[in-house]
Amino acid sequence: MANIPTPPPEPQDSPAGYVGLDAAHAERLARERGWSTVRSLPPGAIITMEYRVGRLNFEVRDGTVARAWKG
Repeated sequence: MANIPTPPPEPQDSPAGYVGLDAAHAERLARERGWSTVRSLPPGAIITMEYRVGRLNFEVRDGTVARAWKG
């Protein structure tokens, strides 16, 4: 039987720190800090709920990050 792979560690970064930032700036900053995937979503977007290690999600309203969460 194959070993279960160990996911890489997530950046030691708080999603709350992105709230209020311009969305484009927040995305660049998140990538610089080591997030492998950054997903910007409009308010109320229908999304899958699986947890993805290394992914940071932004809810963007009027070009500004209104909410941010891991996974």
